[in-house]
Amino acid sequence: MDSPPENDFCSVCHERFTLPCQANCSHWFCGSCIMRVWHHGSALQPCKCPICRRFITLLIPTTTMQSQRHELEASQVLENIEKYNRSFGGGSHSLLQRLRDLPFFTRRLLRELMDPQRSLPLVFRARMILAIIPAILYVLSPIDIIPEGVFGLVGFLDDLLILLIAFLHLAAIYRSILLYRHGGH
Repeated sequence: MDSPPENDFCSVCHERFTLPCQANCSHWFCGSCIMRVWHHGSALQPCKCPICRRFITLLIPTTTMQSQRHELEASQVLENIEKYNRSFGGGSHSLLQRLRDLPFFTRRLLRELMDPQRSLPLVFRARMILAIIPAILYVLSPIDIIPEGVFGLVGFLDDLLILLIAFLHLAAIYRSILLYRHGGH
């Protein structure tokens, strides 16, 4: 979603969202609230989501929040979010964290691909094609490193592994685009 659900409240202040932003775990917070959570803990590491306790390695402000940039409070919150993203937006290098973030980035990527108002950079589209097309061709081709006909389920697992690697690559590319857009460059 590009904005939090209308009947939802910030889990930190328990009020309606003001200057909302979405974390890489898909939860929504008021921008100032999540910055308070971060400032309350160690400034040297990303804060944990108050809901699911995963590390927040990327905060994405809503487009309405970005359009309010000229207002003093919104400007300060956006500046803090950009600082946070620059500090922690490189993401966790753990495979587990990347697997947890995969649904979030995949949903956002698909939504962005379907939206005619948004245009992804040509470089991203080319890298996407270079990641997905070979993976699909490998899965569909009769030539396999571990053929399903001979090894059964184990042969099927190599196809799933190839697709997982392709989607992790796409998520990493899309994460870098989001970081660039939202101050992590």
